[in-house]
Amino acid sequence: MELIVGNIAFSTWSLRPWLVLKRCGADFTTTEIPLYGPDAARLLAEHSPTGKVPVLKVEGETIWDSLAISVWTSERFPNAGLWPSDPHARWLARSVVCEMHSSFMALRTECGMGPDANGVIHTMVGPDRAPTPASEAVATDVRRLVEIIRTMRTRFGSGGPYLFGAWSMPDAFLTPVAARFRHYQFDLAAYDDDGIAATYVAELLQQPDFLEWSELAVTKRP
Repeated sequence: MELIVGNIAFSTWSLRPWLVLKRCGADFTTTEIPLYGPDAARLLAEHSPTGKVPVLKVEGETIWDSLAISVWTSERFPNAGLWPSDPHARWLARSVVCEMHSSFMALRTECGMGPDANGVIHTMVGPDRAPTPASEAVATDVRRLVEIIRTMRTRFGSGGPYLFGAWSMPDAFLTPVAARFRHYQFDLAAYDDDGIAATYVAELLQQPDFLEWSELAVTKRP
């Protein structure tokens, strides 16, 4: 099983299924494609039907898209706890994952990971920090994320430090958000957080699998 990813330092879409596969104890290799390198287009075309990453190669098939790979993983490893066991929590966990996958375009655009228009490279790891964007569109996205975190932690988080208590797929999809919050120095208290979201973000950034990804990224800084 081979997971094809973009630059480990800043490919947020690649991080999500990598975390999911790691959580399951899946036996897989990771192949990194430098997305801004001279051979990027050729390598992406060789590996991906869409010219994008991540993709998972397994049993002669190529599965593309981070959500599709994560759903496949939950089917292949049904006992890994990728979804909450409580049915109400599970319904809402799927809603969170889908919203994270399809929404928050202002945050993605104005708080991008990777090279920006000025050639500055923003990464999910390391000591580098960037100014907090001041647009109302980004503020709306951040307030919504704080609302999601506070609501799910309050309703379902009593069993552990993650969104639904025990670690589950929504945590994988929110980990790149936590990295963005750190890099762009968001003070979540300014976005209606009472401390619950900030504590959760800190927990995601100390999760062992994310720390392993971060170590890989540091050794391959662009």
